Amino acid sequence: MASQTQGIQQLLQAEKRAAEKVGEARKRKARRLKQAKEEAQAEIEQYRLEREKEFQQKQQAALGSQGNLSAEVEAQTRKKLQAMQGGQARGKDRVLRQLLTIVWDVKPQIHPNYRVAA
Repeated sequence: MASQTQGIQQLLQAEKRAAEKVGEARKRKARRLKQAKEEAQAEIEQYRLEREKEFQQKQQAALGSQGNLSAEVEAQTRKKLQAMQGGQARGKDRVLRQLLTIVWDVKPQIHPNYRVAA
């Protein structure tokens, strides 16, 4: 009986050591999973920052080119406006003279439909 009890004790001790090893292995596995998750999060965040930076650069390039286009259109509009205003100023005196000539040079005439009353 003593040997059976001793064998059972050995089995119980072996089972206890196995349970401890399994517990330690589970803890190591949990630590590794947590570490892998943290590394993955860091990598994801780094990738997201890189993509955000690229997006900002592309957006700035696109908006910058639109800003340039808008400035060019505005400059062309100003040039056309100045040209029109210059042409209007040059033609204004001529048109005014023609109008005044027509108004001042009155040539009285009898209307063709006028009948002399008898």
